[in-house]
This record gives sequence, structure tokens and C-alpha cells, in this order.
Amino acid sequence: MAGIHPKTLQDLEFPTVLKQIAARCGTELGKAQALEISPFTDEEAILSELGQTAEYLSSLVSENRIPSHSFEGIDKELRLLKIENTVLEIEGFKKMTSICRTVSVLKKFLKKFEEYYPLLHQSADTIEENKEIPAEIDLVIDRFGEVRDNASEKLASLRRQILQVRGKIGQSFSSALSMYSSSDYLDDIRESVVENRRVLAVKAMYRRKVKGTVMGTSKTGSIVYIEPEATLKYSRELNNLEFDEQEEVQRILKELTNKIRPYSPLLRIYQSYLAHLDVTSAKAKHAVDINALLPNINSERRLYLRDAFHPLLFMSNKFKKEKTFPQTIELHPENRIIVISGPNAGGKSITLKTIGLLQVMLQSGLLIPVHERSSVSFFDTILTDIGDNQSIENHLSTYSYRLKNMNNFLRLCNDNTLFLIDEFGTGSDPELGGALAEAFLEVFYERESYGVITTHYANLKALANELPHATNANMLFDGRTLEPTFQLVLGEAGSSFTFEVAQKNGIPYSLINKAKKKIERGKVRFDATIAKLQKERSKMARTGSRLQEEETKAKEEAARLEKLNAKIKSKLENYQELYDHDQRMIQLGNKVNKAADKYFHDKKKRPLVSELLRIVETENSKRKKKTAKEAKAERAKKAQVAQEVQKEVKVIREKKKVEQKKAVIKEQNKPRPVFKVGDRVRMQDGKAVGTIDSLEKGKAIVNYGMFTTNVSVDQLEMVQKMK
Repeated sequence: MAGIHPKTLQDLEFPTVLKQIAARCGTELGKAQALEISPFTDEEAILSELGQTAEYLSSLVSENRIPSHSFEGIDKELRLLKIENTVLEIEGFKKMTSICRTVSVLKKFLKKFEEYYPLLHQSADTIEENKEIPAEIDLVIDRFGEVRDNASEKLASLRRQILQVRGKIGQSFSSALSMYSSSDYLDDIRESVVENRRVLAVKAMYRRKVKGTVMGTSKTGSIVYIEPEATLKYSRELNNLEFDEQEEVQRILKELTNKIRPYSPLLRIYQSYLAHLDVTSAKAKHAVDINALLPNINSERRLYLRDAFHPLLFMSNKFKKEKTFPQTIELHPENRIIVISGPNAGGKSITLKTIGLLQVMLQSGLLIPVHERSSVSFFDTILTDIGDNQSIENHLSTYSYRLKNMNNFLRLCNDNTLFLIDEFGTGSDPELGGALAEAFLEVFYERESYGVITTHYANLKALANELPHATNANMLFDGRTLEPTFQLVLGEAGSSFTFEVAQKNGIPYSLINKAKKKIERGKVRFDATIAKLQKERSKMARTGSRLQEEETKAKEEAARLEKLNAKIKSKLENYQELYDHDQRMIQLGNKVNKAADKYFHDKKKRPLVSELLRIVETENSKRKKKTAKEAKAERAKKAQVAQEVQKEVKVIREKKKVEQKKAVIKEQNKPRPVFKVGDRVRMQDGKAVGTIDSLEKGKAIVNYGMFTTNVSVDQLEMVQKMK
């Protein structure tokens, strides 16, 4: 594959897509690499990149998510390792350890889930795992980023001595603090720290009473900071020991640097691999944002983009919460060139840029926002001529520039080229420019190039109609409202709606009529015919869409009713079988009961046994002999039917419970009757009726004749008021 010219990438706004991807990278190195993405020249490399991005995309919604692969760059450390006798800092070693361990974790994970992520595993498998680098660093540097005491015997000895001297400094300082504090020479704060040393906060008037070295004074001059004489000699000893410690640490780090230096190329590979994975991750996250996927890749030179979105427009509209209209377009050997016509602001240029940008993204290893049934192919060269390209530096007009561009097209065009030209032939005299554009188009067609152009020229529309492997297309416009519908329709040229748009924008009708008379009558009629056809097509498309929706709904409803009918029929059959079985069991039970009753009276076993045998033989004669499998299936069916019946019964019971609760609530909400002495009453849910003898504090004594009882009036209900 040949490379794609940077001007083409600029025309299609590919760098803006790269900025969006870079923003999703987690590392600085990843961001830099994302901005450098460009179309691949090797088909295998494209397929590998696309496959890896698709695998990472699937991991974002999988339970087996790819582990974190963030890292801090080690470019500075790698540069230092190239120079002899250099010493790396502790922070550099920590970054190297982290990178090595991250690579090890990723290799282990991708090997475990090779079935899910074959291409990512293949990419990681080519890298050699190294455990020596982190092991060597861990022997010297601990997890807190400090050189270990046991990194060398000398360092361990120096640190023990430092601890002892610090202890002595502490003891001597405490002794001096206690002595001078009791003499009232010290300020209220008593002590402070100056130049990392503990000092006494001495009142200025007693400065000569305290032996030691003056380390400074307070802002007001009322306090003098003095290091006691007793601690001075220990401080000097500590300084010497700390200097020796720093020298030993530096020697150890230099030794460690020399051990790591041979691994410099491997560390560079590790960093490059993690940066590539960071970019792959950013591509996958960008794909989520624009609903992108990996379409089918074909080798038949067929480009079928179904429901394709312009990624930048989609993101912009998503942010504004506006709708983006997708496009469906197809190029194949029998239909290589599409000529899109129609009025301005109808979406012609966006359609052109969508095709170009998606093709460039795909050939750069990025997933694209299309329907999953889309199918794409790769092109060696992608040529574009989009927008007003005046060259001020070279003093070229738009038309001159476009002619130079067309000359370049003629030089590069072949059967493996995709060309995209916006407003083909404009910039010169319409008649002459149109004729030249027609000649160019014929050359592109003869060379079997693939392409999409937008134009207003009638001769180009006519040529597309005449050439067997080219076709017209138009962006649908609503002829009534003159609003764009942003839908591409293949097989028909579009009217420019020049006079209609002029009239809508308030240009006087008399002026439009005058303009119509100035041009050829045939052209006006041709344009008017196209406009009329387009209106009719738009109307038919709306009607067809509505009818299709209604037909789909009707089919769905018919299928639902048919399914419901089959279910009800099956249930009825099952219930009938269950009912027949239960009736037979009742009859059998009655016969057995009758025999048992007879035996109960006469106690004769022989007639009982013979009767029971007769009943059993009669029942068995009705049975058809079944295999164990059939018997099991029948039992399972009966159990299922019984289960369904139980469910139905449960539902009915639940309904009854709900109704009872409603009745209780209704009863509770009814106004309570006012009881008086002499009223005939009964207990709720009771049958006996009594007479109220007396009432006091919500309690009533009810006389039932034979006995009396004391109950709450809330538990009573009225039977008959006292007359």
C-alpha cells in the first residue's frame, strides 16, 4: 500500500480525531504516540491493529478486564544509561521496577485468557519476561524508596553509628534543656529547630549565660537560638557520618546502575509495548464514545457503509444533545463512482467527508461508527479535493489550485484508488469547467478508480446516468418545506432547488421569473422535472415507511395472538386430561370404598380380595403398556399440569386475600355506630345476640340472658337499635 498524503488527512479532519484519542490516553508517552497515528501501508499491520483494538473494546464490558497498564516514562533514565559512569536516581529505579512488574502481570493475564484476547496475547508473547531487573533493584531499594541498610556492610555500620550519635545528641540536649530551664534562662517555647538541629530558645538578656553556638535570633530579637556546647561535638560527628553515608549510598546506586545498564534495550521495548497498549486502550474508549465497531473486512474491493456516522459531528451533536443523521452508501465493481447532487446545506459534503474519514480511520487501525453488517475494503491511495484551497504563497487561485490537484489525481489514479471531490468542476466558467470536469471523470472511470463526487453540473449528472458502473445519488430535500432530510438516495440525480430556495428566502417572484427567462427553457424544465420527481420520491418514501411500520406491527400482533392461542389451547387440553384423570380416580375410589364398606359389615376376606382383583384387572385392561421412558414423560407432564393448576389456584387465592383485605379496610373505614343502653348487639364474627345493660369508658356490659360479659365497644356491631 502507498502512503496517504498529509493534505488528505488534513482535508478530512483526521488530526482532530487523533486529539480526541490522545485525550483518552493515561500516559504522556501514549498521548504523544496517539497524535502520531497515521494510515498503515501494510494490510497485515492494519488487521492486527484493528483486531487488538476490537479485543480491548470487548474487555471493557467483560468480567475478565485487562489489568492496569499505566506507567511513568523512563526516557530520561534510558538516555542516562547510554552514558558511561552515570548514576540513576532512586525514583528512576522505582519506575523501572514498576514497568517490569506491569509487563509480567499483563503477560500472565493474556496467557491465561489467550482464547479471549488472541492478538493481544500474541503481541505480549513476543516480549521476553525479565525478573532479574526488579530482583536486583529490590535487593538495594525498599518499597518506601529508601536504600536498604543491608545493601552493604559499610552502610549498615554507618547507620548504626548515626543512630548512636543521634541518641547521644538527644541525651545531651535534654540535659542542657533541663539545666537552663530551671535557671529561667529559656523563653516559654523552650526549644526550636534551626538548620535541622535542635536549639535552645534563650531569652536575649541571658545569651552570655548559656554556653554554645548561636544559630540565629527571632524576628523581634527577644529570643536567641543557641546549640548547647554539650551537643556540638556530637553534631560534628553526625555531620561526618551522614556525609560518609551519602557517599556509600551513591556508590551503591552507581553499582546498581551498572548492573541495570545491559538491560537498557529490553527496558526500551517494555516502555514501547506499554505505550502501545495505552494507545490501544484509548482507541477502544474512543470507540465506546462514538459507538464504533470492527466491520467485516472483504477482499472483493467492496465498500458498504450502513448507518455510518461522521465521528466528529456525532461527538459534537452528542455534546449538544442533538440528533445525528446516519448515511448508507455502497461502492463495488459494478458501481464504482457515485455523483451526489442536490441543493446546498443538504449534507453532500458531510456525506463525502464521512466516507473519507471512516476509510482513513479504518486504515489507521481505528474502529468506525457503522452498523455491524457493514463491509469494507482497503485502498492503496485516498485522494481528496475538499473546500476552498486558495494558495496565497504560490499566488494560485482556487481554480488553478484545483487544476494542479486534478493533475496529481490523473498521475496517481488506478483501480486501487478512492477519490473524493467536493463541488467538482467549480471555480471557472460553468460551461467550460463542466466540460473539463466531465473529461476528468471519464479518465477516472476508465482507470477503474472508486470515487464519490458532489456537483451541481447537469452534464456530470447525465454522464453518471450513461456510464454502466457509475450512478447518480441525491440528498433528499422536502419539496414542501425546502428543509434537508440528510438522507442519501442512490439511483437518482437531485435538483438544486435554486429558484425554490431563492423564493423561500424572500427574493421577489418577478425577479425569479426574469431569471428563468434568461436561461435555456429546456434546462429549467429538466431541473423542474428532477425537483418534481424528488418530491414524489420523498412522499413515496414516507408512505412506504409508514406502511412498513404498520405491516410490522400487524405481523407482531398476529404472531402474539397466535402464540397466546396455542398456549391457551395447550392449557385447556392439559386441564381436560387432569379432569378426566381425577374423575377416573373418584370412580375407582368409590368402588374401593364400596368393597371396604361391604367387608366392614360381613368381615368376609375372600369376596373382598376377589372384588379388589377384579377392580385392578378392569383398570389394567384400560391401560396401554408403556416403556419406562414414556411412563416417566407422562408422570412429568402430569406433574407440570398439577404445578400449573397450583399456580392458578395460588393466583386465585391471592386475589381473594386482596379482596378480603379491601373488605376489612372498607369495614374499618365505615363510621362506628354510637351504642346506647338497650341496643341489641353481637360480637364481630360472632352469632349470639345480646342487649347492652350499661356503658362506661368505651366498655359495655352485654346481657345474653343466661350470662353477662364485659367487652370493648370496638368489638361490637349493631343488630337493632333500642325502640
